[in-house]
Amino acid sequence: MDWKIEQIVVPVADVDRAKAFYAAVGFNVDVDHSAGEDFRVVQLTPTGSGCSIALMKNAAAAGSLQGLHLVVRDIEAALSQLRDAGVASSDLFHFVEGVQTDGPGPNRADYETFLSFSDPDGNSWLVQEVPSRPS
Repeated sequence: MDWKIEQIVVPVADVDRAKAFYAAVGFNVDVDHSAGEDFRVVQLTPTGSGCSIALMKNAAAAGSLQGLHLVVRDIEAALSQLRDAGVASSDLFHFVEGVQTDGPGPNRADYETFLSFSDPDGNSWLVQEVPSRPS
């Protein structure tokens, strides 16, 4: 039996602000549905992903989701896309014997090079480079 994660709830204070942020990062807006004042579903999916996020107000403390991981084939292109969208992000980094070190991994191997960013509420993301992953 396959067990697949297909949606992660991201707690936010302002759904419209979060929707605009993630759309600017490059997530596709799949659903924006309201049913009265108290119910709204906004679902977005990163390009090429089988897993979406759902922006939820009052689901948990806004900004409390930490360490979500995104995987990309080309981390320099991802960094450029984030910065072009006006997203504050870290520079590239890797780890040497458990210590975070500036710059890309020396071998550019799978899961060796990273960057990080946060959404406007403080939910944090780690981007990992996996160049061997098929497109």
